[in-house]
Amino acid sequence: MKNALNKPEILAPVGGSEQLLAAVRSGADAVYFGLQNFNARRNAENFAGEGLADTVAYCHIRGVKVYITINILVKDSELSDMKKAVDTAALAGADGIIVQDLAVARYIRSRWPGLPLFASTQLVCHNAEGVRELKKLGFSKFVLARELSLAEIRQVIERTGEAVEVFVHGAHCMSVSGACYMSAMIGGRSGNRGLCAQPCRLDWRLNGKEYALSLKDLSYVEHMKELAEIGVASFKIEGRMKRAEYVAAAVTACRRALEGETPDLDTLRSVFSRSGFTDGHLTGKRGPAMFGYRTKDDVVAAAGVFKSLQQLYEKEMPRVDVDMFLNVTRSENPTLTVTDGEHASSAEGAPAQEAVSHPLTEEAAFKSLSKTGGTPYRLRELGFYADEGLMLPVSQLNAMRRDALAGLNEQRAAIPDRSVSEEGIGPDLQAAALAVSSDGFQESVYPWRIRFETAAQLEDSTGTDGRIELTAEQAVILPLSVIEQDPSLISRYGDQLMAELPAMLWPGMGAKVLQSLKNLKRLGLARAYVDNIGAVEIARSAGLFIHGGFCLNLLNSVTVDEYRALGLTDSVLSMELSYANLRRLSPSMPVGTVVYGRMPLMKLRACPARGEKGCGSCDGHPVLSDRMGEQFPMLCRSRQYSEILNCVPQYTADKGLPANCFKLVYFTVETAAQCRAILKNCQEKSSPAFRRTAGLSQREIE
Repeated sequence: MKNALNKPEILAPVGGSEQLLAAVRSGADAVYFGLQNFNARRNAENFAGEGLADTVAYCHIRGVKVYITINILVKDSELSDMKKAVDTAALAGADGIIVQDLAVARYIRSRWPGLPLFASTQLVCHNAEGVRELKKLGFSKFVLARELSLAEIRQVIERTGEAVEVFVHGAHCMSVSGACYMSAMIGGRSGNRGLCAQPCRLDWRLNGKEYALSLKDLSYVEHMKELAEIGVASFKIEGRMKRAEYVAAAVTACRRALEGETPDLDTLRSVFSRSGFTDGHLTGKRGPAMFGYRTKDDVVAAAGVFKSLQQLYEKEMPRVDVDMFLNVTRSENPTLTVTDGEHASSAEGAPAQEAVSHPLTEEAAFKSLSKTGGTPYRLRELGFYADEGLMLPVSQLNAMRRDALAGLNEQRAAIPDRSVSEEGIGPDLQAAALAVSSDGFQESVYPWRIRFETAAQLEDSTGTDGRIELTAEQAVILPLSVIEQDPSLISRYGDQLMAELPAMLWPGMGAKVLQSLKNLKRLGLARAYVDNIGAVEIARSAGLFIHGGFCLNLLNSVTVDEYRALGLTDSVLSMELSYANLRRLSPSMPVGTVVYGRMPLMKLRACPARGEKGCGSCDGHPVLSDRMGEQFPMLCRSRQYSEILNCVPQYTADKGLPANCFKLVYFTVETAAQCRAILKNCQEKSSPAFRRTAGLSQREIE
């Protein structure tokens, strides 16, 4: 089922006032920008609350929609200010809010129920299951992950019938957006908080390859007709930190491509690229050709096109068709009515004069009234009536045109009358009903969760009989694939076993995972551990208790409530949440924190270890090196995606853990002997001998 929208919108990035002018005058159908805080480009110029209504009015007069980004994770201490930001956007007449944090979504849903809610790509929505879950939370448009192919995008649209938004041009994050913690972990500047320092653009090395984590910019301009045909509702251009010339060039190229003209890709490449562009994800050709970095030649090429690109937005673009009706009689003052099809405005002039030699004709009136230069309007049709022998001076026609169009401006700029609810009175979620068997299984929390990468780590980690001796307080987490290979693990560990679903479930994978979970449930599996909102629907459909992982990015109490309403039993909190903030939470369900683990800093679908002919002899454990020579292990996830792990493990068992949470020990590349020793350290709260970091538990992210 294709989206009901007939014509996809071109959505342009706006970092400041000059970029806004460039976007609108170049032909964008919509723009998106942030306020001073709570947006994913906090270092852009952005827009203050004062004057925001005028900015929105400027766009609306020209038929351009305005979407405000409030798309970062929010701390409990910031919830009050977040609400003020939402109120500011709503009262200024914004056409929609782009959101990452579910706490923001709930406030909009309850306070401003008529304000459209769009799911940011930071929500890691990449399958139909994720779209459906977000739909329950009030979202009406979904910005899909950049990593999807054309066929996968089509599948999401066909299986949901929802409006989806796709990036068609701009910078390519190495990691799946919303699943990157590298900048936060290395420098305390979180991409999930709008302050990414772009460490992936530095010279990482892998098997002699330079800049191994730098992707070329994405460009799907040549594929826009295909994307339109499968029902994509919105074509999004990335670049709120870019110059106005870049915005103008990108919008112009997209508009021409949609109109069937040949876009100027050479100029687009010159204004900004990283050794060219890539469409590797869209075409499914994910290899070395996707990688590139900004060179001196790229910078020189940009300098040469800036001046010519400024011409694209020097003048107002007439983009709003209007019809006019001019009525000139002897009995009444002449009137001119202007309509855009929805609004109508009229202006009256002084009485008409008897013509001496040149009475007013329809042709002459059309010539004068069509001179709408300097305005966003263009005359389409003129309805004309004039008594014979009358004339109107050109100056009077011009004045009537100006007055009528000014009145039309006022109507088009009017802020929509939105209903407002007392917070909490608007529609809200009900907790999802779970059909979970109660065959001796408990919904209560296990104070300790121990996650293993392999069964060998688990079976050999403690004891002498080859089987881990779990206490009643411990649960064990294993990847679903491991349990599938050895279903006897279910009978050995019973209620204490959790199946970890893949964090990335590309379109088409969900049905297989669901069937596997149902099969394992019949063997006694009761619990699923999920790290993505799409996996929540799958686990719930299988009738399992749902336990959330740290990649759900739970940073505040309200978001915890939202996931509980979707059916979660408990969840690990975001690795970006400090212990100081953790202690201030008032969660509605049990929450946990990581006390040990080589934390996954990125999730990637374009693996830098992949060669021209594919994976070759790679063992699934390549190692990256940064400029300082630090080694970052990688893990291949069944050739569906890869993870980059931190160079040193996080260990906080000796840091005075908050009393209001359970503990997660997260093993990945450790040997069985190391697992055994580390578990002992954690349980004794002792200081280990190995090199470690406290991660973000002891410091505040910006």
